[in-house]
Amino acid sequence: MEIDARTFRDALGQLPTGVIVVTGWSNGYPAGMSCNSFTSVSLDPPLVGFFPANTSSTWPGIRESRQFTVNFLANGHEALARDFSRRGVDRFAGVAWRESVSGPLLEEAMCWIQCEIAEEYPAGDHTVVLGRVRSLDYRDDDRLPLVFHRGNYGTFTSV
Repeated sequence: MEIDARTFRDALGQLPTGVIVVTGWSNGYPAGMSCNSFTSVSLDPPLVGFFPANTSSTWPGIRESRQFTVNFLANGHEALARDFSRRGVDRFAGVAWRESVSGPLLEEAMCWIQCEIAEEYPAGDHTVVLGRVRSLDYRDDDRLPLVFHRGNYGTFTSV
């Protein structure tokens, strides 16, 4: 059975995902991109994974440094998520961040995971990137995460 891309995307959109911004350094300058394909992979050793599109103009620059930072976005950061997915703009304009070895830490993020690239695998029109976690920190507050569901941003509510 042939599955067209739109139907596949719509079906997968039924599953809510968190929203992250992957940041790093590209030729000494801050670089970052929004991503909602992120997962924990292993506790021992601590590994995470994300899946940049092969058409990404940001990922090749970050890849060169062999490290990156994952920034978890909170509810209310929809504009930030959109800005980090736009092309041809200064994605860091007006964004508070601080420097780290693995990439900019977005000040308003809920969590920061600093990684070095452990493995990369081609996967169709994307790349599987496994990151070995080198350090992390998170805010222990009551903010809710930014969630992507059916092509829209929202948040999580406990039942």
